[in-house]
Amino acid sequence: MKTNKQRREDIAILLNELGEMRTRCIQENREPTEEERSFAEGRLEEIKELEANIEIEARTQETIDRSNDSQVPVERTAVNTKREKAERDNRDNFASSGEFFQAVMRAGVPGGHVDPRLSTRAASGLQEGVPSDGGFLVEVGMAAEILKNVWSVSPVLSRVSKTTLSGNKTGMKFNGLDETSRATGSRFGGIQAYWKGEADLKTASKPKFRQIELNLNKLVGLVYSTDELLDDAQALEQTIREGMQAEFDFAITQAIMNGTGAGQPLGINNSGAVISVAAEAGQAANTLIWENINKMWSRMMASSRPNAIWVCNQDVEPQLHSMSIAVGTGGVPVYMPAGGAAAQPYGSLFGRPVVPIEQCPVLGDAGDIMLADFSQYKFIDKGGMKSDVSIHVQFIYDESVFRFVYRCDGQPVLSQAITPFTAGATTATDTLSHFVRVAAR
Repeated sequence: MKTNKQRREDIAILLNELGEMRTRCIQENREPTEEERSFAEGRLEEIKELEANIEIEARTQETIDRSNDSQVPVERTAVNTKREKAERDNRDNFASSGEFFQAVMRAGVPGGHVDPRLSTRAASGLQEGVPSDGGFLVEVGMAAEILKNVWSVSPVLSRVSKTTLSGNKTGMKFNGLDETSRATGSRFGGIQAYWKGEADLKTASKPKFRQIELNLNKLVGLVYSTDELLDDAQALEQTIREGMQAEFDFAITQAIMNGTGAGQPLGINNSGAVISVAAEAGQAANTLIWENINKMWSRMMASSRPNAIWVCNQDVEPQLHSMSIAVGTGGVPVYMPAGGAAAQPYGSLFGRPVVPIEQCPVLGDAGDIMLADFSQYKFIDKGGMKSDVSIHVQFIYDESVFRFVYRCDGQPVLSQAITPFTAGATTATDTLSHFVRVAAR
């Protein structure tokens, strides 16, 4: 006797055959022939019988479970519990992400069959369980796998301070220190310590806070899939997994670096927290020199230096490879090892990694190279993603479109750069920050 999982797989095959027949009729703009109607009726009867057997098996198992519960309890060992969990997983879960995406596609076809395993995972809320209105939630494991590489491998995103919201929350407020200066009386927004003699009057002080408010925005990704690809669960899974990981990595990193803050995260380059180090007097356009690097390092907050990395556009790398410190009539390479170009470049400046990313502008524009402590960038998300599918957008090309929605927001912890304790003047050149770039030149 077949298991319910095998019966569901048989139903999926039969529905696929019916879907192919309907597609032919639609493409040829005609009604089904008598032979096709007979074929469809036969398949529908088979599906009806399979569904009836699934229901009988489920009711039988439910009755057995009730009967067992009413008998003398049997000691449940860890092995039995583990076996029961495995049986439930095999019965209710999809064998792969590709199989899940195929089920979503079939459910999205008008009049299509909704796999029972999808129904148990439909999004809660008004009408969200209906494919045409809201779609189905990607299973937690699948969503986690899709986002795994985005947050663990990306050189930028793996360093961001990320918080995942729970429940019905759509935003979060963080209490951030309203610190703009390290001068006495301004540290931590107003806390002050001082030396006093015995019985001297003590002066009160207190910190000052500002609220960092983040509200979830929608990041939407689309994947177009041909009918041939939809028929191959393994190829479909690989295409969607790799494609969405790469695209979400790019889009989120772009928002963190250059986001406007309107309907998307506030990017570092558009925030008040970033410091722009001016070009040197007489410095040629579209160049990067040692003095720029040295001054960037001096403007990075000392506490952030162990976490900071250099990010740059690839256009900047030739400038780094030829950069040197003048020593008498000669010079010492800054970026290259002692063996020169024949050996492997260090890939670091002041001991911090240099990472090329596409989101930095081209050589000569502000931010073509940046020294950044991304742990000082606050980011929130809702955790998983929601998946929908449409067969209509690219119908004439035999393509379906999967849509993924990811909700997130973010901004730097600081609202502006900080004046250091030892600053002699209150000019912009005295300030420090977690994010430092070179100005346009």
